[in-house]
Amino acid sequence: MREALEGSQAIARAVALCDPDVIAAYPITPQTHIVENISKLVAEGDLHTEFVSVESEFSAASVALGAAATGARAYTATASQGVLLMAEVLFNIAGMRLPMVMTVANRAVSAPLSIWNDHADSMAVRDAGWIQLHATSNQEAVDTTIQAFRITQDTELPVMVCMDGFILTHTLEPIDLPSHEDVRAWLPPLEFDRKLDPADPKSMGMLVTPDFFPEVRHSHHSAMQKALATIEQADADFESAFGRASGGLLTVEGDPEAKIGLVAMGSTVGTMRAGMAHFQAEAGPARLINLRAYRPFPSQALRDAVRGLDHLIVIDRAISPGLGGILGSEVAAVLSSAPDAPRILNVALGLGGRDIPETLYPDLLAAVRDPDAPAFSVFDADLKKLAPEDR
Repeated sequence: MREALEGSQAIARAVALCDPDVIAAYPITPQTHIVENISKLVAEGDLHTEFVSVESEFSAASVALGAAATGARAYTATASQGVLLMAEVLFNIAGMRLPMVMTVANRAVSAPLSIWNDHADSMAVRDAGWIQLHATSNQEAVDTTIQAFRITQDTELPVMVCMDGFILTHTLEPIDLPSHEDVRAWLPPLEFDRKLDPADPKSMGMLVTPDFFPEVRHSHHSAMQKALATIEQADADFESAFGRASGGLLTVEGDPEAKIGLVAMGSTVGTMRAGMAHFQAEAGPARLINLRAYRPFPSQALRDAVRGLDHLIVIDRAISPGLGGILGSEVAAVLSSAPDAPRILNVALGLGGRDIPETLYPDLLAAVRDPDAPAFSVFDADLKKLAPEDR
């Protein structure tokens, strides 16, 4: 049934449809409305779960870890500094291969203090070993959340669903929420064979000597690589059941014969889609690649998507100071072995929540045609605001 819902409210409802056993909650802007709406569902008797209000994000992740280790379906949500505070536990959850789901309402990381959107928070823990999926709209965020609970139990890898703070979390959209009965039919009960059980005592996450640690890390990496197929299958099965797909690993739209392409994640994809529609005559043909799966990185799918391109614009909403764009650097590494790889122009846009107008679209396509354009730039930075020595 379609309803006009705020993004955070829609996520709360989607989580409830998946019958979580334990939810650990700590508020942080712009994620607060998610756990606030979940607590309302619990208080009104519409969601039966163990709802644990904790004193920090570290505790939220720790409660979720403990719940998942006992075989409970666990969930939490956070943003920005909250991601960093729970970083140690995120590595533990992934390293112990515990199935659980977390929403990250992407927000810039201090300092300087910013409560607005970019991807610095989830990027900071990209090597923790979590699956990371990015949503371009609130409908995709809802559908990806439901899929995430199935992906996590099929892979025994935790899943992070990333949605742009404020841009999505605080925006109303018409959302099609599946029925509880249909989600229950699509999402099988969680079975976790390695769960902690007093009747069958065992240890988890114990000391591993150098004799075994490399094999553990190889196993984790191998599981992430195998998860690529699981992510695609979950999206295909969801489409068969509910009539909507969220893009699998990535999607490609626009002119298949175009020589210029753009790669983006999250809500930026919607802006570039609008720019392509409004400025195609002025800017020329282009191909838009929406990277939904950031971890595991869909290397082969990306190589296939850029085939035939002469130029590729990679849009980052976070940077690694001293290197450049994080996504741009990874795309360049993946394509370095591809024959006839396109020339890459890496740009950062929208850092700290700066608006990305669709009018930037023709400017991006003009810049990629300029042979003197820098390989990386903060494209929307007004350098006149800086002292000469900082430009």
